[in-house]
Amino acid sequence: MELLFLALFCLHILKTEAVVGHWCYRSQKCEQPQCEDPSQWHNIYVACKGDRQSPVNIVTRNVVYDKSLKPLAFEGYDVKGSVDWTLENNGHTVKVALDTSPKVGGGGLGVKYKAVEFHLHWGVPGEPRNFPGSEHSIDGEKYPMELHVVHIREDASNVAEAKKSPDGLAVLAFFIKADEENKNYETLLSALKDIKYKGNIVKVEPLPLSSLLPPEEDLGRYYRYQGSLTSPDCYQGVIWTVFEKPVELSLLQLSQFAELHFDGKNSTPMMENFRPVQPLNGREVLWSGAGVVLPTARPLLLALAMACTLSSLAH
Repeated sequence: MELLFLALFCLHILKTEAVVGHWCYRSQKCEQPQCEDPSQWHNIYVACKGDRQSPVNIVTRNVVYDKSLKPLAFEGYDVKGSVDWTLENNGHTVKVALDTSPKVGGGGLGVKYKAVEFHLHWGVPGEPRNFPGSEHSIDGEKYPMELHVVHIREDASNVAEAKKSPDGLAVLAFFIKADEENKNYETLLSALKDIKYKGNIVKVEPLPLSSLLPPEEDLGRYYRYQGSLTSPDCYQGVIWTVFEKPVELSLLQLSQFAELHFDGKNSTPMMENFRPVQPLNGREVLWSGAGVVLPTARPLLLALAMACTLSSLAH
């Protein structure tokens, strides 16, 4: 069905561009047949054929529990900045540049990392055809969308400097599922109509980063592995933290991303802007476990304690 949809769309393309040496997603190939899709990215950026590439499929039965993976420490995530956010259609995704005050540490990261931007990846959002587009998958199952909050080492002044370190970047990944309406996203979603085309930029009122994420008490369970950026240049110095708890958006909210285009007017709609999963090549995926005693576990512990007490009284 997916190939049929792509073929039918190609028949309706009004203009064909041959772009040589330009990376793209597979959904752009019929409009730009000469662009390099994910299977060809290594022709432009050799690192894209490295042995520690992202994203990956996380097979839960193969993950390794690591008790050192405590809940992350978020600094400034709950603070609303004083400078407007810049929301941009960069021709590949929706990207929001951040000032470098929010930080994350702990959780086995070694050093603190500061947030510099966030962006999203999705499939074909909304009805009548909802095709999942998260980059990572869990046991082969994908979500409709994935949010990436990109951080650089606290001691680096920019992304280019951070990339000189073997652990220069840390990305927090959050799955997004179709469920309840999320009013915290309305500021961003209402601005999408103003960035329909590549190069469009709009200023929006800043939000606390935490308002776009699941509650902090739900962030103790996550997966950790060493990987890369999921788009060129595919830099292989990224510490990935993939959280179990997804963000919720309504189907109507997800469908608003269908307004966007990869290029100008009449260009391909911005859909399926994800990289397929890459081989693990022997890498371990670590798992934090519960992180904290979950509320559902407390009644069981209480029951066990009462049983022990009653047993001792009986004797």
